[in-house]
Amino acid sequence: MELQVRLRQIIIFFFLLLTVLENSSAARILSIAKPDRHDVAASARWLVSQNIWGVLSTLSIEHEGAPFGNVVSYSDGLPGKGNGVPYFYLTTLDPTSRNALKDSRASFAISESPIGTCKRDPMDPTCSKLTLTGKLLQVNEGSEEEKVAKKALFTKHPEMMDWPKGHDFRVFKLEIINIFLINWYGGAKPITVDEYLRYKAIKVASFL
Repeated sequence: MELQVRLRQIIIFFFLLLTVLENSSAARILSIAKPDRHDVAASARWLVSQNIWGVLSTLSIEHEGAPFGNVVSYSDGLPGKGNGVPYFYLTTLDPTSRNALKDSRASFAISESPIGTCKRDPMDPTCSKLTLTGKLLQVNEGSEEEKVAKKALFTKHPEMMDWPKGHDFRVFKLEIINIFLINWYGGAKPITVDEYLRYKAIKVASFL
């Protein structure tokens, strides 16, 4: 009887442990703290480095150019070597890549909320949000950039390596033209693409 009770306790413990892990933002471990809000370049790069997904919007070829938003995974580089440029692994079976191949104009929006450092509503100005606008371009197949991008994507999203080869997955990147950042009250913060790309002090988050 005592053995049965202990076994039941062990089973309950592991069940609770799995539940906690499943609800801990994919068991994310942040490697760096949230930057000072006055350093807007650091804030923007931090958001990109710490996140793993966002909403990528393109112009629909099936709906007369209407905006089409799609939740996608991404990576901006290997751990500790992020460059701020989002790379995506997209299939041509999905409207997003087909839209981009017809009209490259796109925007990519991410929020601080999934990171777990903001406990308020995602629309609250103190919960940072970033929209990168530019061109969604396919990376040249077989190029060194494609190899680096795939390594970055597969490191952050290992399951991508097992996605069906026959689904025509290709590597895309967002060529950034404009940056819209809100990380506090007072509206969007001024930040140029050059300031954003030149920032070097970000280390990408680690994951379990």
